[in-house]
Amino acid sequence: MKKQAYIVIDVALCEDCNNCFMACKDEHVGNCWLPYTDEQPRHGHKWMDIRQKERGQYPRIDVCYLPTPCQHCEKPACMEAYPDCISRREDGIILIDPVKAKGNKDLVNHCPYHAIFWNEELQVPQKCTMCAHILDNGEAPCMPRCVHSCPTDAMQFYMMTPEEMALKAEQEHLETLHPEIGAKPHIYYKNLYRFQKLFIAGGIIKNGECEENAEVVLNGNGISVSQTTDGFGDFKFDRLEPGEYSIEVNGKQVKTVQITESVNVGSIVID
Repeated sequence: MKKQAYIVIDVALCEDCNNCFMACKDEHVGNCWLPYTDEQPRHGHKWMDIRQKERGQYPRIDVCYLPTPCQHCEKPACMEAYPDCISRREDGIILIDPVKAKGNKDLVNHCPYHAIFWNEELQVPQKCTMCAHILDNGEAPCMPRCVHSCPTDAMQFYMMTPEEMALKAEQEHLETLHPEIGAKPHIYYKNLYRFQKLFIAGGIIKNGECEENAEVVLNGNGISVSQTTDGFGDFKFDRLEPGEYSIEVNGKQVKTVQITESVNVGSIVID
């Protein structure tokens, strides 16, 4: 099978610098890349939409960012709704025909990832093209502008067969957004738990001091995991699902917590 285009995004490395967003604007605002796409409006469109997630409560919180372009699905709902306006190339890139789709505002409603935008001035639906015009040109650096502009290497571009990508995803624990949709995106994510899962964090205090190397065990939702506290007496259990969990410290249950979001349980005083 021929090689196809994929982007891998490491959520843990994204710092919300917006270089990818601005590179997309620089490439498409004021530039008409027909037949791939017409020019992007300066305002309103987020072909690279950087979403934010804050977890926990002060002072035990973390923030992560989820760059979300068109997912370039193997089974795109948009193309199923309007096969005459949308095409999937041999390399897996999904394109909206700016001529055939002109005036079709309803097309915006058929992306489960909300990655299609309406250009009011040109009366056409638009989205990320994975910079197909650059890839087809073949000149180095032959990659989408968003990937080329990422200073932390949070975004990587690959041309590989689906079998090679499946193996890479398995080996590196890569995931796609909302696999339950069944769209089979070509945008993969690493450390997606930072955006989708929950954590329980807290600190252990003994004799008025932070207790280092205390053994903390978390039980619940079919899991039992343990760790020792750090030099500040802190612990953090991540990648959790909603549910009820009990916390043991040095073999003694000290707290039970029901979580629907990430929780800072505060300081736990032990004897």
